[in-house]
Amino acid sequence: MDVRSFIQRALILVLCLAPLSASADVVKVVIDSTIQPVTEERFDRAIDEARKTHANALLIELRTPGGLMTSMEDIIHKILSSPVPVIIYVTPSGSGAASAGFFILESADVAVMAPGTNTGAAHPVWGDGKTMDPVMKEKVENYAASLMRSFVSKRGRNVQVAESAVRQSKAFTADEALSQHLIDYVAKDEADLFRQIDGKTITRFDGSKTTLHVAYQPVRLLPMTMREQILSALMDPNFTLILLAVGAFCVYFEFNHPGAVIPGAVGFVAILLGIYALDMLPFRTISLVLILAAFVFFALEAKFQTHGVLAITGSVMLILGSLLLVNGPIPQMRVKWWTALSVSIPLALITVFLMAIALKARRNKVVLGEEGLIGEIGTVRSALTPAGKVFVRGELWDAVANANVEIGKPVVIRRVKDLVLHVEQAAQSAPAAPKS
Repeated sequence: MDVRSFIQRALILVLCLAPLSASADVVKVVIDSTIQPVTEERFDRAIDEARKTHANALLIELRTPGGLMTSMEDIIHKILSSPVPVIIYVTPSGSGAASAGFFILESADVAVMAPGTNTGAAHPVWGDGKTMDPVMKEKVENYAASLMRSFVSKRGRNVQVAESAVRQSKAFTADEALSQHLIDYVAKDEADLFRQIDGKTITRFDGSKTTLHVAYQPVRLLPMTMREQILSALMDPNFTLILLAVGAFCVYFEFNHPGAVIPGAVGFVAILLGIYALDMLPFRTISLVLILAAFVFFALEAKFQTHGVLAITGSVMLILGSLLLVNGPIPQMRVKWWTALSVSIPLALITVFLMAIALKARRNKVVLGEEGLIGEIGTVRSALTPAGKVFVRGELWDAVANANVEIGKPVVIRRVKDLVLHVEQAAQSAPAAPKS
């Protein structure tokens, strides 16, 4: 074999092995939000990316107060069926993975926490955070506990302690979780984590064995896409409420000023985005009814002028509807008081004010054009016999009277037809009595 052929074959071999060596990395995703459909989508994309690039592992940095049980279950299913080992790392110090986050942490191939973090408090609650009735509480609690047992036992972790986080809302620090076999490691940082788990053989959920090779491997951060960033903002109930309020106001402005176009377009898009967000969030239908009823009360206040009684009633309904709009299981997934008040009160005042102006304008007579002349007082400039000239509003008009009227006499305009005023003589007030 000559030198040229050897070099060619060596280059071909390098080119063939380059993609394999480049893919031997760790894919990393940072989850710092509530557990909801967008979070589920990010897990799905991360697992798919790790699979396609043949990554050695998928590292999920997790900090969350919890979230929706439906999204949590879908995420757990994706982790358990992932072809790439999934490492869940609760970090940095001072953060935690509570409620749904605890379930996700326990489902990982490797569960790790940083010092000073916490997890647990996974008892299921209603969307509004209220206590369930005894029968429903037992049903949901038993289901959540069985879900926990279904994967914790296969991960070789402490089933009884994990279940206590569900049934008794127990929470654990990183050291407590490690000592009670809820997690596998406590690591101060990413490098410490990789050093501890490198070369360790783990048992996957399907029973297969995998040896982790993560030390000194390149870590590739998978950032949020533009779509995920937009959806993540929409999943904030406070932002969704503001979006709906802005949309409603813009549409109302467009109805009162036809042809403005821009407010109508902006309002339509804002409302569509708000509805799209509500479709992903656990919202209450009754809250929408309360919000619509509030605007009805605002209209009635503007029409009947009840000295603020209907406006106040509508404002209370708007605030309640805003607060109850999203049926979130944790406070982070509900509309805050300050948001409801800062949106509802100004919106109520502006709506009543604009509706009052609109109704007043409709009740007022027309003051422009020919119709605006009706009822005006003019002065005869050319005797009406019965036709002549009348001066009104700085202009001289042809006029016809039902009786002769002398020059200089005041007349009242009763009708306008074909640019001719139909008038009658105005009653003159009696002259004042002479002083003695």
